[in-house]
Amino acid sequence: MNRRFQLTAVQYLSRGLFLKRPFDIILSLFGIILSSPLWLIISFLIWLEDRAPIFYAQDRVGRGSRIFRALKFRSMIPDAEKGHGPIQAVENDARVTKVGRILRATAMDELPQLFNIFKGDMSFVGPRALRPNEKEVQGDPDTREIKDIQGYKDRHNVRPGLTGLTQVYLPGETPRRKKFRYDILYIKKRSFCLDMKLILLSFWITFRGRWESRQPKINKKNFEVRRAKRS
Repeated sequence: MNRRFQLTAVQYLSRGLFLKRPFDIILSLFGIILSSPLWLIISFLIWLEDRAPIFYAQDRVGRGSRIFRALKFRSMIPDAEKGHGPIQAVENDARVTKVGRILRATAMDELPQLFNIFKGDMSFVGPRALRPNEKEVQGDPDTREIKDIQGYKDRHNVRPGLTGLTQVYLPGETPRRKKFRYDILYIKKRSFCLDMKLILLSFWITFRGRWESRQPKINKKNFEVRRAKRS
């Protein structure tokens, strides 16, 4: 781990971070069992629309830049990346299926990643797990390798998360450089209490179906982001 992100033993204990991994194991196992009926419904709807594969496995970059396989419900057409490689979805993306739009708006497409959390590849809260060699569209035909953006490597000092400060507070199409700043802010301020707040806010966003919103999902004035930035 980069030394500037290392915590002392006192900080680790006082922030309750020793609870993070046990919490991930228990909640992910509970989530898998509780959501199992949804898995059957989602699988049927995906099959009903285009008969293509139900699940989609992707290589993702984890803690310490280790590559792992993340499992998701497929929300795009088959071969969606043919010809251009891994590029983040944009508003009204033609590659997203009808069922996929619902899944992405409610984050239900990421339910299978509960297995990744249980295994220890991911945590419930942390920077989003990105794909190797992922590119960012810059508002024109040009793309940029995200590994060249400042803060990319620093994000890998902690396990990636299903949700996090960036995912909760920034619209999906926010430039990566700003997303990475929020990721670094989370790493510096991480605590078990902060994780619980972000998880509760994530449930609220899911309930409202606003994960794909191009507007801020949560009013920043209702949280501690500005105070954290000043500290």
